[in-house]
Amino acid sequence: MRNHGYQNYFDNEVLAATPLKLIQMLYGAALDSIAAARRHVRHKDIRARTRSINKAIGIVTELSHSLNHEADIALSRNLAGLYGYVVRLLIEANMKQMEAPLAEAEGLLFTLAEAWNACTPPVADPGFPDGELLLQEASPSGSAEFSLV
Repeated sequence: MRNHGYQNYFDNEVLAATPLKLIQMLYGAALDSIAAARRHVRHKDIRARTRSINKAIGIVTELSHSLNHEADIALSRNLAGLYGYVVRLLIEANMKQMEAPLAEAEGLLFTLAEAWNACTPPVADPGFPDGELLLQEASPSGSAEFSLV
């Protein structure tokens, strides 16, 4: 029997993820697929390129389908248009076997991924005193001294 540890870990990560984390995971997977497709274009591996591009198209399509048009009509319309443009770039890259449309799609998705990452709330360090700052001061002997403020 094969060990499916990674798949089990991934399944658990998906099941425990917040909606924001799921979006971030989709962006990461799309960017990974596009990077792989770019490598496959350079190595002229048609089958692998097509598989990677199709995976990226599926992910971007899922992102488009997950938009909540009721929450913000203008934002969802703009994102849907952008996702549609990215899909067209991916199709163009596959048809023409070109890397440039992949690079453009990658850049657009990377920018959006950064925006989603900026929405992530900061995680407090449980070992760091809440609301207190740790200051480093130089002592006369030249060694560093730390104090809580």
